[in-house]
Amino acid sequence: MSEETTLENLDQALKADTPSQPTDDVVETTPSTPAEPQIDAQGRSYATGKRKNAIARVWIKPGAGRITVNGKGEETYFARPVLRMILRQPLVAAGRPESYDVVATVSGGGLSGQAGAVRHGISKALTYYEPELRGVLKSGGFLTRDSRVVERKKFGRAKARRSFQFSKR
Repeated sequence: MSEETTLENLDQALKADTPSQPTDDVVETTPSTPAEPQIDAQGRSYATGKRKNAIARVWIKPGAGRITVNGKGEETYFARPVLRMILRQPLVAAGRPESYDVVATVSGGGLSGQAGAVRHGISKALTYYEPELRGVLKSGGFLTRDSRVVERKKFGRAKARRSFQFSKR
């Protein structure tokens, strides 16, 4: 009988703790406001892109689709077609290949890392200029910084992982 009374008491306690009618403490959720474009006084959007040891400062503004890197045209600075294709990927994915002029200054790293840094910077600057493009660029993987860098050399090794040649005698 003591078990039944404890179960009844527990049942009554639970009923007393849970309110049967809704309380006035209901929090109303408002839909999130769309992000505002970040455009400076000259009508440009600025972003920094990084890849390996390269850092790119990128400005975009509406234009004919010209890309200038360190004061040179993209064909002059990035002679390999693959690197130029890498630069244009975010613009093509966003459906705006000829809509924006891009001005970038890059330092550090090699040409491949610099192309990746400019691509990252263009992607971020596009999201600042047109926030509704964020979903397209995010699903394409253009907004994620590629964090792979060269592994450092360890002491007692010829390179990062390679051992010195073994000599029996």
